[in-house]
Amino acid sequence: MITTLLAIAAILIAVAIALPFVMVLWPWNAAPDPLEGLEFDVVNHMQAEPLSTETQAMRDGYPMVLRRLDGPEGGPLVVMIHGSAWNGMPLESLGRRVAQYADVLIPDLRGHGAAPGRRGDVDYIGQLEDDLADLISAQAEPGQEVILLGYSSGGGLVVRFAGGPHGDLMDRAVLIAPFLQHDAPTTRTESGGWALPNVKRIIGLTLLDAAGIRAFNSYPVLRFAMPKAVLEGRYGHMATPEYSFRLNASFAPRRDWKADITHLPPFLLIAGTNDEAFHSEAYEPTMTPLNANGTYRMVPDKTHLEIPDAPETAEAVVGFVRG
Repeated sequence: MITTLLAIAAILIAVAIALPFVMVLWPWNAAPDPLEGLEFDVVNHMQAEPLSTETQAMRDGYPMVLRRLDGPEGGPLVVMIHGSAWNGMPLESLGRRVAQYADVLIPDLRGHGAAPGRRGDVDYIGQLEDDLADLISAQAEPGQEVILLGYSSGGGLVVRFAGGPHGDLMDRAVLIAPFLQHDAPTTRTESGGWALPNVKRIIGLTLLDAAGIRAFNSYPVLRFAMPKAVLEGRYGHMATPEYSFRLNASFAPRRDWKADITHLPPFLLIAGTNDEAFHSEAYEPTMTPLNANGTYRMVPDKTHLEIPDAPETAEAVVGFVRG
């Protein structure tokens, strides 16, 4: 009897140990369908002539690509953070408006853009926060106010930054249709068809990561419904259609996303009422009980990809930046 019980226990232990590894190897169910994703036909920034770029070395030597727009002396520094799968170009129009009143930096995050390092990957969970801290430390003048502005997943990164070890480097924040977490009331299923996660693999890697096993954190876990016309277009080489586990985890608030929200400084949140990726009407009732520092602006009839270029967005951001 005892021998049988020990055998059963050994089998259960073996299954418990093996299960995360099986989940890590779980295949994708399907490729994301661009026809079910975001409305890319509304995007016009890819036809505009982009700003010139320069680089800023990070602590490990990685040359982060960024666009600089110098504002008037004495103004704040606004760092604008792009959304998933793309780069800083969608924020250039907004950056030009804001640069009338502030210094503006628009980086391509590590793993993205024309010089990504390893496209779709970072070295460790939290590296994007460290990169932003390095950028602020290198570029902000002594005593200069720092405002982080994040769009979509970039907004989620701003929320994560607020709750992380470098949160005190940020004085104010702007969140444009931010991703809070996949299970937040603000997020539509698979972000409206834009993102296809390998859920079983994410669970397996999360279990292994919690156990200190990080050898598989470079495995891809998220794919995006980037249209073929974009991938084959002028800037298609700058697209990042797939994320590793550690990049995906770094580009969003922590699992306890509510705790990250509580650490936000005074912030402005802007979203379009026709957002296909997020429930824009849910932002204020979700976030206000956690943090009373927010001001909310819903822009009528704007979709997720339209909102960065909306005149109402520029007006609200400029007003907030001017204080």
